[in-house]
Formats: sequence, C-alpha cells, structure tokens
Amino acid sequence: MTIYEFFTLMGGVGLFLYGMSIMSTGLKNAAGDKMKNILEYATANRMVSVVVGILVTLLIQSSSATDMMVISFVNSGLMTLSQAIGVIMGANIGTTITAQITAFNLGAYAPMILFAGAAMFLFLKRNVVKHIGSIIMGFGMLFFGISIIKGAIAPLSQSEGFISFLSTLSNPVIAVVFGILFTALLQSSSSSVVIFQTFAVQGLLGYEMTVYLVIGAAIGSVTPNILASLTTNRNGKRTAVLNLLFNVVRAALMILLINLIPGFLPFIQGLTPDSIGHQVANTHTIFAILSVLLELPFAGLIVLLSQKIIPMLPEENKKLEDRKLHFMVRNEGLPSSVVIGQARMEISRMGKIALDSMRNAVDAFFTLDDKMAEAVHETEDTVDYLTDAITERLIALRSQGFSPKEMYQISQMMLVASDIERISDHAENIVEYQEMIQSKKAAISETGLNELKKLAEATIESIELSLQIFETEDYGRIPEAEELEQKVDRLQIEIVNSHIERLMKESCNPAGGVIFTDMSTDLERSSDHGINVACALADAK
Repeated sequence: MTIYEFFTLMGGVGLFLYGMSIMSTGLKNAAGDKMKNILEYATANRMVSVVVGILVTLLIQSSSATDMMVISFVNSGLMTLSQAIGVIMGANIGTTITAQITAFNLGAYAPMILFAGAAMFLFLKRNVVKHIGSIIMGFGMLFFGISIIKGAIAPLSQSEGFISFLSTLSNPVIAVVFGILFTALLQSSSSSVVIFQTFAVQGLLGYEMTVYLVIGAAIGSVTPNILASLTTNRNGKRTAVLNLLFNVVRAALMILLINLIPGFLPFIQGLTPDSIGHQVANTHTIFAILSVLLELPFAGLIVLLSQKIIPMLPEENKKLEDRKLHFMVRNEGLPSSVVIGQARMEISRMGKIALDSMRNAVDAFFTLDDKMAEAVHETEDTVDYLTDAITERLIALRSQGFSPKEMYQISQMMLVASDIERISDHAENIVEYQEMIQSKKAAISETGLNELKKLAEATIESIELSLQIFETEDYGRIPEAEELEQKVDRLQIEIVNSHIERLMKESCNPAGGVIFTDMSTDLERSSDHGINVACALADAK
C-alpha cells in the first residue's frame, strides 16, 4: 500500500465518521430533546429499557452516544444501573443498523444524495428542513466515505504483504483481538464493522474470519465509554463496566454458539447467499439480538458483578437509602388519617436531610471543606428527587375521596415539600460561595465571617424548631419559632448595615461583599421557608 492509498483510506474513514456525526447531529436537532426524555423516563421494566435503547440509537445513529448519555444519567442519579443495563443492551442492537445500510451498494448515488442534503441545509430557511438536510447530507457523506474506502482497499487485493498480514487473522483468537484493538483505535464500532465488511466484499477476508473481527469490534466499542467514565462518580464507572461485561459475555456466547452449532453461520449465509456484505450485516444484527435475549434474564447478575468490581461505599448506600420513599409506599386500603400521617413522616424525613445539608453547607463555607461541599451538592439532588416523588404521591391522593379538610392538608403539604426543597437550594448556594472564596476570586473580613457565623447559627436553630413543630404537631411552639425567625431578620439587617459601613470605609473587599450580602439573604430566606413549614398545618387542626 502506497502512502497515497493509505491516506485515501484514512480520508474515507474520516469522511464516513464525519458523515455519521452530521447524521447524528441532524437527527438530534430534528428530534429536539426527545432522546433525553425517552431515556429519562425509561422504567424499571428491562424490556422497555431495551426498546428505549434501540429507539434512541436508531434516532442518533451512535451506540456510543447513547451509552454516554446513559452514563451521564446514572452519574446524576436520574437512572439506576438496572435501567442502564437494558438501555445498553438495546443500544447494541440499534447500532447494527449502520452495517445493514452500508450493505447496500449506494456509492454511485452518494454525490446526488450529498448535493440534495447540502442544498436543503444551505438554501432553505426552516429549521426543521435544514435539520433534515443535514441528515441527508450526512447520509451522502457516509456512502461517499465508503466508496473512498472501497477504492483505497481494492489495490490491497494485489498486495502480497497485506494478504500475508490478513492470513494471520485465520486464527479466531487473533481475529477477535485485532477487532478489539482496531475498533478501540477508531473509537467507533460502526466504522470498523464497515471496514471489515468492505474487506469481505473485496474478497480480502473470508466470511468466517470477518465474523470473528465483528465479535471483537463489539468489545472494542466500549473504549469511548470507559474513557468517558473516568471523570464520573463510581456509579458512572459501574455503567461503563456494565457495558464491558455485557459485550465480553456477548463475545463468549457467540464464539460458543459458532463452535457448538456448526450449521449456524451457514444458516445466516443462506439468508442472502449472493451478498457477503449482507451476510456480515445480518450476522452483526442477529448476534446482537441473540446476545440480548440470552443475557437479559441475567441482567441483575451483571449489575451485581459491576458492583463487585467497583464496590458500593457506605456513603453510596446511604444515598440510595435516602432517595427511597420510606413511609409513602402504600396508600391503598388505609384510613385517610394514616395516609396523611405517612405523608407527614416522609416530608419530615426530607426536612431532616435538608437541615443536615444546611449544616454541612455552613460548615463547608467556614472551613473550606471540599468534601463537605460535594456532599451538599449530592444532597440537593436527593432532596430534588424526594420532592418530586412526594409531590407525585400527594397529587395521586386527590382521587381517593378525602374530605375538604384532608384535601387542604394535602395541598399544604405540597407547599411544605416545596419550602424544604428551597432550603436545600439555599444550602447549595452557600457552598457555591465557598467555592468562589476558595478560588481566591473573593475574600471576606474576619469581622464579616463572624457576623455570618452568628446569622447561620440562628438560621439553623430556626429551621430545626420549625421542622420539629411540623413533625410533632406541637403548634403551641409557633410563637417561639416566630420569635426565632424575627431574630434572624433583625440579625440580617444589622450585619448588612455593618457591612455597608465597612464598604464606605473601604475596609471590606467589594467582591467578598457581594458574597456576604448574598449569603445573608440565603440564610434569612431559609428561615422564612422554615416558618412556613411550621405554620403550614396549624389552622388545619
């Protein structure tokens, strides 16, 4: 192979990958946020998750992109590992469509397709039409890239050195390893499978060796996801491990199937006896479907194995426990008083989590503790999840025929959940101020820090009493809670006035002054939300 032919081949691969990227972007833009919404609402039913994985991958034409979205959702807590494994399996089926498309010899029509897409994208104004044009343009680039690849590979059939190299792939183990490494290098299983498919069409590879290369490509396809998971939390890393485990088991199962059932590959060849390109594409698709069918019943074991490889830490178990509803788990057949009592206990538990987050935020601010600040960010996600889950359950109670007084209590409890969620939001704001101070973008004087500390202590005391009143229904203590809340108001006014005096004397850093004022406001408003919680159900007794 000459240097020119080598770069021609690489140019064809580049055009193929770029065409895939443009197609993917066009499909994403045309569909809006539908892929994310579909993924976000994938249920615990694994079959539904598999279908979701297939649909999203068909939409964006990239299993790697689907897997990366899954990793990000698991990383942020929007999806569980059990849901992720189903979507990952589905993505492995959806990605085989590329090989099915490229099995058709559309290279002669590529320039026409490319021109039509470019014309739509460049000259038409409607966004939807432009997005469709980019999809068609990417489609044309994809086939034009394949034509270039085929043209670059054709002379290799006369190259003794290359034929000698390919002869080393007659060993299935070497073929699988080469498929892994080649795909890891290209960072795309679609492109490596298309190249192997082209080798087969050009007569450079036999069908059986191409099959082993495709098996290896499935394992190599996990490389981008493993690299992406390096910057995620432990659950994100487990998601990448899930994908790797699924594909390693898939490869092992397919190799066993080929060797235990000698007629299996001839059967696939018999479906399209005159087209080795279609034979490779069909093998790719059938292997993916069979792998999902065989592994889906054991998906739970794959999840457990990923958790063994990256063990669950105590704080992770706590987070999982916090994000479960503990009391509002069953409403059917229970007296209304019990149901409302369950809701009160669930909201009280969430309130304690938010209060702990506020304590951690204040401690992080004054001690500049990064680990504590990270805990506050994670707790904010937990409180958001609980707020949504509790509100959803409370809304569902409206159809159970409660009395007007009970319905009023339910509506007030929705407001309480919202107030508690806002306290958690303010806690997160406080750790963001800590991060700004730590980055040396601002500084607060010792006097200012002491004033904020005093205000924070009063705020936490106010929230704590308010939550106790809500939980115990001891409404006789509301005047005490109101006095504490007023104390926070007075303190906030006092320290802001002192801060202004320091600014006028130029004894305070202006950037730090902004943080000082904002944090004092966050603390005062947190106390306001606390008193709302204390008084929410007082007039419903």
